[in-house]
Amino acid sequence: MTGRVIEKEGFAALALRLRGEGISDLELLTAVEQTPRTLFVPPQFSGDAYSSRLLPLDCGAFMEGIDLAVRLLYILNLKSGQRVLEVGTGSGFTAAVMGRLTERVLTIDRYRTLVSGAQQAIEKAGLRNVVVRQVDGSNGMTGEGTFDRILVTAAFPALPRFFAEQLVSGGMLVAPVMVSETECRMLKLVKTGSRFDREDLFTVPYLPIVPHVAQAI
Repeated sequence: MTGRVIEKEGFAALALRLRGEGISDLELLTAVEQTPRTLFVPPQFSGDAYSSRLLPLDCGAFMEGIDLAVRLLYILNLKSGQRVLEVGTGSGFTAAVMGRLTERVLTIDRYRTLVSGAQQAIEKAGLRNVVVRQVDGSNGMTGEGTFDRILVTAAFPALPRFFAEQLVSGGMLVAPVMVSETECRMLKLVKTGSRFDREDLFTVPYLPIVPHVAQAI
């Protein structure tokens, strides 16, 4: 099966599944369709690019199934003109889709190998407003100003308030938190003035965040 056929059939099946979940945002779905996921998955898993299963990446990382990825993007309610921070670049797919919907995306990861691979895939996808950096994201992103949206894909032991402080008023943080040794839950935090409104969303498969930049990989 060629890459083009995988993309076409995979997206069509995805759109049907998402519609069943009540996700029919045309701008979001168009951004997903315009971002070929086969550019971001390891070549040996290209046939699973549009599946809901976790796919392994280098450095012991993984990319979430596309259903979960789009579900998170839908929750973020991304709009033109927004600045977005993503903590945990992974394959770069989510950052690329966000780049089609917003003004600027800064995505960070501790692994040089993942940063390099994501950068190449994002460039192939034709995105010029997505910046990929190798950074330790375990203690926030000082010196980068504020963001309209922050998406975290590595689990913290508690809601990372240092990221919440980098939100503009009306901004949103979506982040996974380890609620027990074995369960990780996605939480949403919306900032209104100096007040934060928290919502518990659903269980996710993300791994605990690891501090420091990886030196060897």
